[in-house]
Amino acid sequence: MKHHPIVPRERILDTALRLFHEQGYHATGINQIISEAGVAKASLYLHFKSKEELGIEYLNARQDLWFTQLRLFTDAEKKTRKKILAAFDFLAYVNENEHFRGCSFLNMLSEIRPDNYALLTSIQNHKQELRQFFTDILGEQKNDAADIVYMLFESAATESQLFKNQWPIEKAKQAVSDLCKLKYIK
Repeated sequence: MKHHPIVPRERILDTALRLFHEQGYHATGINQIISEAGVAKASLYLHFKSKEELGIEYLNARQDLWFTQLRLFTDAEKKTRKKILAAFDFLAYVNENEHFRGCSFLNMLSEIRPDNYALLTSIQNHKQELRQFFTDILGEQKNDAADIVYMLFESAATESQLFKNQWPIEKAKQAVSDLCKLKYIK
């Protein structure tokens, strides 16, 4: 086992972040995480009681990273329309940097049992925060518009993963731009 300068909990989580995202939740075994993180099995279970708990921490870490990056794209813009369109630019950026791997949350959703409420709740919380993100930009009086933007954003993310192409994002961004021209979104 190699000596690593960062603490075991961080190494475990960093390794899970990479492997769960690249390989999937179910395809990644605890033994692989232990091996690649360079920790003992006891150390993993000292910090995370189960793979499910590690999965929740993975989703929390992805959420923090994802929203930090999203806000870097959108906070630079002052106008509502430009903020919303910048969110779609962020989505294209993520595709390029993560090789069209798609949404970590929806990927995990497709892998969990329907009765796994702990992971499901984490996934739902992320999606609710994303809906709220668009509502915050558009304002409470534009809740319908925020939901339309949210659904276009989510479908663009999913379809771009499916086709390994940016065209779904470009089409969704154009639809949002058209909504702005119709004065539905200012």
